[in-house]
Amino acid sequence: MKIRSVELFTVEPRWLFLKVTTDDGLTGWGEPIVEGRAATVKTAVEELADYLIGKEAGNIEDLWQVMYRGGFYRGGPILTSAMSGIEQALWDIKGKRFGVPVYELLGGAVRDKVRVYAWIGGDKPAETANAAREKIAAGYTAVKMNGTSEMEWIDTHAKIDAAVANIAAVREAVGYELGIGIDFHGRVHKSMAKVLMKELEPYKPMFIEEPVLPENNEALLELARVTTVPIATGERMFTRWDFKHAIAGGAVDIIQPDLSHAGGIWEVRKIAAMAEAYDVSVAPHCPLGPIALAASLQLDFCTPNAFIQEQSLGIHYNQGSDLLDYLADKTVFEYEDGYVRRLEGPGLGIEINEEKVREMAAIGHRWRNPIWRNKDGSLSEW
Repeated sequence: MKIRSVELFTVEPRWLFLKVTTDDGLTGWGEPIVEGRAATVKTAVEELADYLIGKEAGNIEDLWQVMYRGGFYRGGPILTSAMSGIEQALWDIKGKRFGVPVYELLGGAVRDKVRVYAWIGGDKPAETANAAREKIAAGYTAVKMNGTSEMEWIDTHAKIDAAVANIAAVREAVGYELGIGIDFHGRVHKSMAKVLMKELEPYKPMFIEEPVLPENNEALLELARVTTVPIATGERMFTRWDFKHAIAGGAVDIIQPDLSHAGGIWEVRKIAAMAEAYDVSVAPHCPLGPIALAASLQLDFCTPNAFIQEQSLGIHYNQGSDLLDYLADKTVFEYEDGYVRRLEGPGLGIEINEEKVREMAAIGHRWRNPIWRNKDGSLSEW
């Protein structure tokens, strides 16, 4: 079962899909993407294909090692995301070859269904509260929202009060049964993160995500001392070598590796096992497409310390296409009472509508994240 070809598709809204085909006709799909850098990752995949064509598709660990260690320079978002999408496609092929879902090849299922959360937005507290009501009506039991807009190194209490008013409005609207994750998005500096976390604590967030940028993870221990709210991070961390420092540091309660960035399914399973040894839970990051979500769910179903799954249906990024548009069977991710039932199909458990993929790839995209500036004109984190 040798790898015959690698084909890439740049599709709306901001995704990159990969199709790997073997010499006996099996195909596997992956999602290698860095949001806003699709063309760069596409080139990286094409370069890594030199290590893949003609090789045995089932030797996933060896191919991963070659892609990672075969270059003198390794790691980082571009190379690791390219590897992640390739690795997903190889697991898809292996599962199809044996006629079982990927989780069956990684120890078998540990749960029947996994809880999911949805993103909510709104420029004003009343709008955010209404968005939360809509998600509850749709059956969700958990949501995630941005904690604040752009924030300077030392900012005003008026901006803190505005952020608190937003989550207060949600709590007043829906009560305390709904889990609410609050994403700082790495846009808050340590000094303001301490203030904001303390002010938000009475509203009992499910977790606070990326309270500081991952390059400032040494600050997490200090932040953990000022709050009882679980701290989550990891979407911009790559491979077990990044995660080992954050996990061993003792400040992180939830890790959020992205299966399209951190190294793929098997690499994130290794990261999750390392986290389990430190009594840390896993909530895979996934504001991406259907292939990335399918890979994440395969991980969730065989990982004891996975407790909730992000998904992008209806997220504000998804302009032009949405999560289900590229699936032949749109019911595969059917959400019931805030959960997704275990995928039963072989490989990643989804069937890609290749005709739709090719149609949208002819359009492509050049998605870029916004550039934010403070009042004085200095650059702010988005």
